[in-house]
Amino acid sequence: MPRYQNSRILTNASNYYRFLRKKRNNVKAIQQYATPIIRHPSVAQRAATTTSTHLWRYGDRFYKLAHNFYGDSRFWWIIAWWNGVPTEADINFGDVIEIPTNIEEALRVLGY
Repeated sequence: MPRYQNSRILTNASNYYRFLRKKRNNVKAIQQYATPIIRHPSVAQRAATTTSTHLWRYGDRFYKLAHNFYGDSRFWWIIAWWNGVPTEADINFGDVIEIPTNIEEALRVLGY
């Protein structure tokens, strides 16, 4: 499932972006994806969601974990968002993270 599958497409004709449209052969408007709004799961939602714990160790990457758990490395951002860490640089070796085991349930909880 692509990340932008459920995103709205907006037409932007704002004067703020006039300089960009001028660079693009004076197009009148550009189409872009709306920014998705993803929620942080509540304590109750976290407690009700089945997760696996993972001890962060040398060589771990979100995309590798997503591939191992979901069969698709593109879902790395779900693990990062669930744990409140935007990049691997924000995790130390020995930290324990939670990985939602059911991808559909995790997406629903995140409001995606």
